[in-house]
Amino acid sequence: MASIFTKIIRGEIPCHRVYEDDEHFAFLDIQPVQTGHTLVIPKRETGYLFDLPPAELAKLWTTAQRVANVLKAETGCARIVTCVVGYEVPHAHVHLIPTNEARDFPLPARVPFDTAAGAALAARLRAQL
Repeated sequence: MASIFTKIIRGEIPCHRVYEDDEHFAFLDIQPVQTGHTLVIPKRETGYLFDLPPAELAKLWTTAQRVANVLKAETGCARIVTCVVGYEVPHAHVHLIPTNEARDFPLPARVPFDTAAGAALAARLRAQL
């Protein structure tokens, strides 16, 4: 079954389109964190961002950068926060959120850091990389 984003790309669900090319689509989020909150997606439906082939992932980030630069200039914000969550819709997407200070983007709650467990995890990750 097509994701809601695929239906938006096809025009089956209305949106406020910001940008489109042969491989990407960008539109305003209807549940924005801040005014101008934009989603940038690949047209090819892929459920998880890091399942995209490296070349497609690079193109998606290049497109997100292009849209972010225009969004920043148009909104006059200090920074565009980028966020990839990956659970809301099973279609890879990048959130671009205009902000003027850190409190404009709520971060999730933090968990305590265990130094010994962190060292062990870092060592396991290094070994795999």
